[in-house]
Amino acid sequence: MRPARLPQPLDSEALRALGLDPARLPAHVAIIMDGNGRWATRQGLPRVEGHRAGREAIRRTVEAAVELGIRVLTLFAFSTENWRRPADEVEALCALYEQVLREEAPQLAERGVRVRIIGDRSEFPPSLQEAIRYAEEVTAAGDRLELVGALNYGGRAEIVAAARAVAAAAARGELRPEVLGEAELARFLQTHPLPDPDLVIRTAGERRLSNFLVWQSAYAELYFTDVLWPEFDRATLVAALRDYQARVRRFGGLDAG
Repeated sequence: MRPARLPQPLDSEALRALGLDPARLPAHVAIIMDGNGRWATRQGLPRVEGHRAGREAIRRTVEAAVELGIRVLTLFAFSTENWRRPADEVEALCALYEQVLREEAPQLAERGVRVRIIGDRSEFPPSLQEAIRYAEEVTAAGDRLELVGALNYGGRAEIVAAARAVAAAAARGELRPEVLGEAELARFLQTHPLPDPDLVIRTAGERRLSNFLVWQSAYAELYFTDVLWPEFDRATLVAALRDYQARVRRFGGLDAG
């Protein structure tokens, strides 16, 4: 039986025992979940079984994020390019996402997790669109963790949509182009008003962002691991956080030393 509540956040002493500085934890961690298909192939299973195993990794990661004091967790689940996959795999993925959203939303709500979905949901089957609305509504009061799912999401498409929205606002006289800056444009992105990711993790050994949060990740620290997503767990997340804390974030400035 699943626990009725998520684990409580660890205190400072427990975090230090894991080799983490409580004062330097990232507020927003984003993960490109890669390797489900490869995991299934290595197990001699159909690719869809890798996606089902990835669901358990999501549950472990959400619990670990709460324990470790992360406030926003963004998971890249389905990109705008994933429509190129075989039709039966895409259909199975949509059915799995619908099942996960409907089954997990009530328990996430009880545990204080708020679900937010970014991406163009209009291309999904109506039943999946309804499941997305259901999950967002049921969990709207969550204040322990903001869980962002990127579904049919592409960073460039998001920026294009934001540019169109800016142009429309200017045409209506609601925005003067000469005062448009980065902060103003960011308000038209789907992630607004969430903070930009401090740390982006990619699993399965790939070393690229693949059109994920390209605006928001301008100054994010990048961490790549060979661990396949279905095998991702709290220890893997802690290793990424230790690596993050070992770095000096300059944001274009000089080294403090």
